[in-house]
Amino acid sequence: MTSPAELKNDEKTADKPRDDGRGNGDPRAATPNGVAARRNAPPLPDKAGVSLVTDTGKTKIADSVVAKIAGLAARDIPGVYSMGTGMARRVGQLRSLIPGSNDPASGASQGVSVEVGEKEAAIDLDVVTWYGQSIVEVTGAVREHVIDQVENMTGLKVVEVNISVGDIQVEAEQPAPAVEARVQ
Repeated sequence: MTSPAELKNDEKTADKPRDDGRGNGDPRAATPNGVAARRNAPPLPDKAGVSLVTDTGKTKIADSVVAKIAGLAARDIPGVYSMGTGMARRVGQLRSLIPGSNDPASGASQGVSVEVGEKEAAIDLDVVTWYGQSIVEVTGAVREHVIDQVENMTGLKVVEVNISVGDIQVEAEQPAPAVEARVQ
């Protein structure tokens, strides 16, 4: 039973916009069905290992969703040039030439392989780093960020993130300056 003091407190805050974690006011106004977008919101505390099966239903998260989250999270880390093996990157480059395929998330799962169970996920990543970067530091940061993002967004416990560095990218050399013609 709600006390009069609790009702009074609820009335005071009922008309105030609620913070959605990004300083944007009422999260119910963020989308038509009242579900706020949380992509840039702070991570939810201790969501890993929560049950995706409840008395009111079961939540199944597709492998492709976990792969996309992991791929986007890996690309967030400075030092990661691209994802995927050489052939997969070339196919991705060709795909980007097709009109209408400019969606940056369309290739988000390139270089990502996942196995998703009811409570756990295992992730394999193929990455390309920049020359001069510490591969140990880059892969450590990738592993930590991927685990954080997947666990916070899905509630799945990430049991392993295996990373294969298949190549390094060397910055392209600057072309020689054009020599001006003596006669114009």
